[in-house]
Amino acid sequence: MDKDFFVQAIEAHSGSMYRVACAVLGPRDECRDALQETALKAWEKRHTLRDESKFKSWIIRILVNECRNIQRARRRVIPVEQIPDSPAPPPPDPALAMALRALPEKYRLPLTLQCSEGMSYREIASALRLTEGAVRGRIHRAKEMLRKELEVQ
Repeated sequence: MDKDFFVQAIEAHSGSMYRVACAVLGPRDECRDALQETALKAWEKRHTLRDESKFKSWIIRILVNECRNIQRARRRVIPVEQIPDSPAPPPPDPALAMALRALPEKYRLPLTLQCSEGMSYREIASALRLTEGAVRGRIHRAKEMLRKELEVQ
């Protein structure tokens, strides 16, 4: 993979990557840190990508791992009370946004990747290192959980 392809691919997927980082970390400054670290790690490990057509799922997998590293570091170093909230753009439907944030990450992330990022079950499975069946099940369960939560309100 050459430098031009790498830069173009990162730029093409930066919006998706930011939304995925926000889905995992929440709307914080840490999302930008995760994106930078992901780009750096991906550049260093670019030789491990055998098929450039799978760049998006490969980079999302690196990003999710980096977000989880940040979450672990956050739990060890910074008390939750000291984490400042950064302003986020208002969601189109506040009830839906709250219900989505309430979902456990294992359900929220596959649903976000499918609905917001338009990734296929195969791409999501590759990015999250799950089987396609597990992805389908988690997305179905997430939709059911959202449906129940929104019916209550």
